[in-house]
Amino acid sequence: MILTWLYAPGDRPEVVAKALASGADAVIVDLEDAVSFSRKEYARAATAERLSEHTPVPVHVRVNALDSPWGGADLNALAGLHGLAGLRLSKVSAPEQIAVAADRSGGARLHALLESALAVERAYKIARSHPALHGLSLGEGDLRADLGISSEEGLDWCRSRVIVAARAAGLAPPAQSVFPDIRDLEALAVSCARGRSLGFLGRAAIHPRQLPVIERAYLPAPQEVTAAEEILTAVRAAPGALALPDGRFVDPAVVAEAHRTLALSHRAQPA
Repeated sequence: MILTWLYAPGDRPEVVAKALASGADAVIVDLEDAVSFSRKEYARAATAERLSEHTPVPVHVRVNALDSPWGGADLNALAGLHGLAGLRLSKVSAPEQIAVAADRSGGARLHALLESALAVERAYKIARSHPALHGLSLGEGDLRADLGISSEEGLDWCRSRVIVAARAAGLAPPAQSVFPDIRDLEALAVSCARGRSLGFLGRAAIHPRQLPVIERAYLPAPQEVTAAEEILTAVRAAPGALALPDGRFVDPAVVAEAHRTLALSHRAQPA
């Protein structure tokens, strides 16, 4: 289960190498915003070389928008590479873009980044547009600019919209977008707690020091694990809906959440 995604610029292979060894669950090699126009071709070639072999953790690549001068070439260069776990499609705003990417990506798992008001409005249509699509996320920097929003809370409606769209289409809960201040880890923790309360699962990071904060925020607390164990023990003893001694009512939805909590807690335990 992936909780931490670490971005690394595609034109800096040494940074990508460090990201692969950082402890992140997955690495996102960025060919888009982190790479200047003059280095797009180099970033693409360096990334293709890296992904010609298997990697120690899953590697996804954020490609340039399909309507940009580089997006099509990105897909052509990366299609079918052994080390490619998935493609993150930037600035998706229409379902048709997913089908185009699926046709050109050699069967890669696709992930759509929604970065405009139009994209958020079409979130469910995009989410259910193609079987190759395995996830949605918000690109909050571009979305803030599009909507003219400056506050952290101002994007909560968009966040909830994308979370609901993903789950309604049968996709995994989205991961939170990056937190841009790599120094303020306390604010990152607060933001992660808010994201978890909205229904996100995990978060993308732009620096390795953010990874432990994100992981702690999204792993269940000891009391949550204890409560989940109590629920499942009670259900095994008396299957079906029931009330626990403390008055909590247990139905299939509560049982499913208890299983999810324990799955997350087991992820934190050493093998």
